[in-house]
Amino acid sequence: MNEFRAEARLMAAAEHEEKGLLRFLTCGSVDDGKSTLIGRLLYDTKRLFDDQLTTLEKDSRKYGTTGSDMDFALLVDGLEAEREQGITIDVAYRFFATEKRRFIVADTPGHEQYTRNMATGASTADLAILLVDARKGVLIQTRRHAYIASLLGIRHVVLAVNKIDLVGFDRKRFESIVADFEAFAAQLELTSIVPIPMSARFGDNVIGASPDTPWYEGPTLLDHLESVEIAEAGAAGAFRFPVQWVNRPDLSFRGYAGTLAGGSVRPGDPVVVARTGQEAVVERIVTREGDRLLASAGAAVTLTLDREVDLSRGDILAPPTDRPEVADQLAAHLIWMSEEPLLPGRSYLLKSGSATVGAAISDLKHRVDIEGFKPLAAKTLNLNDIGFANLSLAEPIAFDLYDENRNTGSFILIDRFTNATVAAGMIRFGLRRATNIHWQALDVNKEARAHAKSQKPAILWFTGLSGAGKSSIANIVEKRLHLLGHHTYLLDGDNIRHGLNRDLGFTDADRVENIRRVAETAKLFVDAGLIVLVSFISPFRSERDMARELVEAGEFIEIFVDTPIEVAEERDVKGLYRKARLGEIKNFTGIDSPYETPLSPELRLPAAAGDPHIHAETVLRYLKAHGYI
Repeated sequence: MNEFRAEARLMAAAEHEEKGLLRFLTCGSVDDGKSTLIGRLLYDTKRLFDDQLTTLEKDSRKYGTTGSDMDFALLVDGLEAEREQGITIDVAYRFFATEKRRFIVADTPGHEQYTRNMATGASTADLAILLVDARKGVLIQTRRHAYIASLLGIRHVVLAVNKIDLVGFDRKRFESIVADFEAFAAQLELTSIVPIPMSARFGDNVIGASPDTPWYEGPTLLDHLESVEIAEAGAAGAFRFPVQWVNRPDLSFRGYAGTLAGGSVRPGDPVVVARTGQEAVVERIVTREGDRLLASAGAAVTLTLDREVDLSRGDILAPPTDRPEVADQLAAHLIWMSEEPLLPGRSYLLKSGSATVGAAISDLKHRVDIEGFKPLAAKTLNLNDIGFANLSLAEPIAFDLYDENRNTGSFILIDRFTNATVAAGMIRFGLRRATNIHWQALDVNKEARAHAKSQKPAILWFTGLSGAGKSSIANIVEKRLHLLGHHTYLLDGDNIRHGLNRDLGFTDADRVENIRRVAETAKLFVDAGLIVLVSFISPFRSERDMARELVEAGEFIEIFVDTPIEVAEERDVKGLYRKARLGEIKNFTGIDSPYETPLSPELRLPAAAGDPHIHAETVLRYLKAHGYI
């Protein structure tokens, strides 16, 4: 039976492959009837198999919320948890077709905690059906989903005022909701808004006009979906080919595999590597079914070129006369998807297409107020917040503006340690910053400065809890190095906060910025040929790794002064732990702010016991053994 159904679906898809394809999503607040609407569409367009109907009838009796009627939402709510709770958690995709058009529909969650899933469904959609419960009207989540849809490039919206039967098919109620929605939607970049009064449960105005709304003269939902004109932006745009991998099965063949993110390409077309500007000509378009004479947006192919070029995963091929931007700083809208707040300055991974680079939020410009879509000053973003920020990347990438190409103009941010996606981003423009200025070549470089001092420059990064003994050990190490004739500088956390970082507090965001500034300062000392000692709590691994990545391999020595918190509290001559325990000091590391212990430091000093001079000697022996002094 499954094989028959699969074959039937393939035949149906082949039968309609010449028809236009519309991708749309259903969104809105929870319980507005999104899954029911999709189920009704599938049922009324007769796109269900007999076994699916049998299963629906059985599930309706077991899980249904519509009495003796079939619960169409169960056709889409496939997860057991969704069926039991009567909500949509994941994004469910369905394919169906009519005589006029093919459709791919995404049913997205309404709960605020699953906003990330809604954004996922909207990222590939051409049209949004935004459902509103006629009894409740426009809610905050309605506004949020409308804004996200607009932000993600959706320009056509159907305002489905659902459950109109539960308000007696009241025309005034319908018109009031439409006026409310259009009032705030005027601020969004929408091309069309089509309001439709409907009852998804009973099929009113879904595929046929309802006799209960004689006052409504607009199209049914299906009529509109079959006739709405959607621009084929991907196919009409410039050729873009992000390389996913280099295909080289033997020495006689080198191809570049990927999926066209825009435009089209033919053998003989000139192309350039966007990042380097190297030119080549497309020789062949290779697929499993054989060579092709044309490939368009969405096609997965392998391209061969007429010459060897420096081209690898993450690079983009483009026309010589219409290249994407290449920069290491950009401005973008962010949809924050993590329960952990955004920390400006923290190092994340940015993945755009097949390219992955280190990135940090260099400046959070504002957070968007969903009530009125106004920008609000903010230092961070929390779960489901939307903001606008500048990003600084570890290296340049090629990109387009999101409004020009969704594929090459979007990205996700990934937490370096959990690999969780924390944000989705839409690039608005590249930034012209100092990184666009060429480095000035200097005759006296780091190596020359270090040679004159008879040492190898490095950062000795002492990390540990407050009261662990970091500053005491670092101070002894510097005195010993000074007596040996070496050139050093000690950056101590307390001292730096009296000058360079006097404007920072002790929130997680301020701690991240504190370490970013110190790391950049330490990098300058390394370039000066010095051995710089940094004594900071530096509680987060992300920021310590960021500091390590600023300098060359071997120039960062992480020294974990490993002291249990009980011992640190006993040494608390400043009384800080006592005040933190009493709640007089907030965000104190080890009490109400976490300390992430190093996973593989170069040195671990068990400082709970032992003379600081002994630990200092351990550090000196390490420096001698590895050629720093």
